[in-house]
Amino acid sequence: MTLLKYKDIAKMPEKERNEKMKELKIQLIKAGVTANRTNGKTKEIKKAISRIITFNKSTIGGVEKSK
Repeated sequence: MTLLKYKDIAKMPEKERNEKMKELKIQLIKAGVTANRTNGKTKEIKKAISRIITFNKSTIGGVEKSK
C-alpha cells in the first residue's frame, strides 16, 4: 500500500477517484478482519480515504475552490 498524496489525487479523473475509494474501503474491511486493533496499515488506508473525500468536497463541478 503506497501513500496516496493530494497532488496524485488531483491528477486523477473523478471516475478513477471513486474506483480507488471503493478499492480502499474493501482493503480497510479486509485489514480490519485480520487485525484485532487498529494498526499502521488501517490508519494509512483511512487517511487515503479521507484525502479523497476531502478533495471531492473541495471541488465543485470539476473546478477546484480557491483556498
